[in-house]
Amino acid sequence: MSTMRRLAAILAADVVGYSRLVSVDEAGALARLAVLRRSIIDPSVAAHSGRLFKIMGDGFFVEFASAVQAASCAIAIQKETEAVASAVDDARRMRLRIGIHVGDVLVEGEDLLGDGVNIAARLEGIAEPGTVCISRQVYDQIEGKLPFVCRSLGPQRLKNISKSIDAYAIGAAAGDAIEPGEMELKVTYCRAPDGVRLAYAIMGSGSPLVKTANWMNHLEFDWQNPDLHHLYTSLARDFTLLRYDARGNGLSDWDVEDISLDAWVRDLEAVVDAAGFDRFPLLGLSQGCAISVAFAVRHPERVTHLVLYGGFARGTYRRAKNDSELQQQKALATLIRTGWGSESPVFRQLFSSLFMPGGTPEQLQRFAERQRKTTTAECAYRFFETTRSLDVSELLSKVSVPTLVMHKRDDQVQPIEAGRELALGIPGARFVALPGQNHMPLSQDPETERMLEEIRLFLKR
Repeated sequence: MSTMRRLAAILAADVVGYSRLVSVDEAGALARLAVLRRSIIDPSVAAHSGRLFKIMGDGFFVEFASAVQAASCAIAIQKETEAVASAVDDARRMRLRIGIHVGDVLVEGEDLLGDGVNIAARLEGIAEPGTVCISRQVYDQIEGKLPFVCRSLGPQRLKNISKSIDAYAIGAAAGDAIEPGEMELKVTYCRAPDGVRLAYAIMGSGSPLVKTANWMNHLEFDWQNPDLHHLYTSLARDFTLLRYDARGNGLSDWDVEDISLDAWVRDLEAVVDAAGFDRFPLLGLSQGCAISVAFAVRHPERVTHLVLYGGFARGTYRRAKNDSELQQQKALATLIRTGWGSESPVFRQLFSSLFMPGGTPEQLQRFAERQRKTTTAECAYRFFETTRSLDVSELLSKVSVPTLVMHKRDDQVQPIEAGRELALGIPGARFVALPGQNHMPLSQDPETERMLEEIRLFLKR
């Protein structure tokens, strides 16, 4: 008898934590699973012209003639299942993981075998509860045809599959997605241990991501600033993003006694506790990298990943090779103290050439306005002095979480050697050199898109 093969879209699904549900209430779990199949799964499969060809306990496989049918069915099942689960307590809640792949299958009677089925099953295994994970083959066929938001998960090494598989997570329907203009900024306040009031904001959806505060932060102005808005809206599309203003900056208290690394770490502790974040990745920009490293070493149980951009382990005062270099940096500090927020074109040109070389007149004007709105000249000076004296080099070897370090090749504020030193000191850290000169990840820079994509891929592995 000749072997029959055909191309098919395969949907694989199973119930999350089914063994636990059965151990708590076997009869109840079996009854709820039967209701789930009868009221949601079977009608959805039929409505999308699928064929249920295998059931294994709490798992099942469905064949479709097209990837569009399979993806539409998967999202329909997840939406209904999640709606039911949201009204049930944790001990009885049933949620699904779903994987989809398009590939060659071997036909044996009513059953299907082969890599087409195996890859779908493995993709289901890496899907988050309540979501759908698809292969590149599926993505290519549904792109532009369905109103779904697909997020790249990068190449995945799947068990017993010889080649890596490019995977994607299907998010909410585009019609349900929150557009940047509809995202509302809601600022909340908490207190640091020494009484300093700290401002923070949470927006977006998905897994958590905490951006460590750095110099010249202002929750409201940065959100409205066209030079930075795209960075934050892009992150909020993929993650539940927590930002906060450092002490002495933005909407947090400006008149503070203590500006130090230890105070900044305590502030981060206070903010994530107030926000109710338990475990999360940290995104550090510039001196926020040193704060992120210190927090990760102090609280390894709370940090899942480190993403460090444009940072350093040793501030410029610590890196100075001779007294001449040190005095140049000291002169810059004095200029900050006397010219911060000034309309003087000399001061503006100097700082713009460092932070955003070749900036447009509009960008330079917004940069000057940012200085005035974020802090006072005296606090800016103290902040600058503290960051230039930071040294977390001895902590680097103690970092125990996956780390991604990114740095612009021609960064004028922090040279790429500072980023390389940061990466070399952290065990297993991945270093990515990006083209460009701007220290700030501006919305208009194509390198910012590369940065965002690197972050998505790294945090979803």
